[in-house]
Amino acid sequence: MKRICVFCGSRSGRGDTFLALARSVGTELAQRGIGIVYGGGRVGLMGALADAALEAGGEVIGVIPHALERAEIAHQGLTALHVVISMHERKAMMGNLSDAFLALPGGFGTMDELFEALTWQQLGYHEKPIALLDNGEFFAPLLGLLQRMLDDDLLTIESYGRVRLAASLADALADPAMARALTSSRDGGQ
Repeated sequence: MKRICVFCGSRSGRGDTFLALARSVGTELAQRGIGIVYGGGRVGLMGALADAALEAGGEVIGVIPHALERAEIAHQGLTALHVVISMHERKAMMGNLSDAFLALPGGFGTMDELFEALTWQQLGYHEKPIALLDNGEFFAPLLGLLQRMLDDDLLTIESYGRVRLAASLADALADPAMARALTSSRDGGQ
């Protein structure tokens, strides 16, 4: 089964917009037969994503550091839950179990995961596509910062081009690189 690593918040955010987005992504990925790898929590956007995917019959794999097992309230109803030692191990395992990355709204942890995946891609550690799902201009300030980095010659045009913005999950999955990653056979039977 192909899997996408979804980065998203352990908090719900203001209003129901972000929760609705997380639920719809979980449901649609499950309906498309795409497994989810995520941070392993049962609260906030993470919990909404996982619960919706599980309710739709999807595969959901969580990876959570032991120190956050209580704080993020580890989800006990997943297809698989890996409890690891550190955040570094968490991000590495999430990346290794996935064929692509998708970022939803979130806080520092989500941004940390996103930027580490982008950095790994920039350095050639992986060639997995990365998309930001932005159905309400949540990521607009971030894109402004990236444009500033590009303008100030702190970022190459190639690196800038690695950030794919999608207005919907369907748009993200229709990106040619994303489509290839989620339809071609997995190497090594991961």
